[in-house]
Amino acid sequence: MLDDLHIHDFYRDAGRILLALFQQFPAPATIYVEDIAGPDTPDEFGLHSPRHLACLGAMTWLKECGYIHFSQVVRQEAVEEATLTHHSFLLLVSRGEDGISNAAKLDQVVRGGSSPQLEELMVALMQRLQR
Repeated sequence: MLDDLHIHDFYRDAGRILLALFQQFPAPATIYVEDIAGPDTPDEFGLHSPRHLACLGAMTWLKECGYIHFSQVVRQEAVEEATLTHHSFLLLVSRGEDGISNAAKLDQVVRGGSSPQLEELMVALMQRLQR
């Protein structure tokens, strides 16, 4: 069986990125990879760790799939002028039958939920955005 740790990291990174932009909305923000994935220790050649690069990849993927916008990547350290897309904003502010916004649910699960809970919520949110 494949180890899906990288997928769990992706869901956590994607959730943190969306929440960071939601908290800054509507102002564009610079999102630093280390603020999302944690401190990085580049190797002796100055190359970033695979974990750091995976988080940067999550940012790029979110942009390519229409979840966020940003103007540019800065030296593999951050993305500048990042914002939620219209659809992502509407998805995060919408409320379920329980009256709790998706942003509040995501924040709760990112902060203290298990990997399966986070995966379930992120997949559900991504499926809703594609409708």
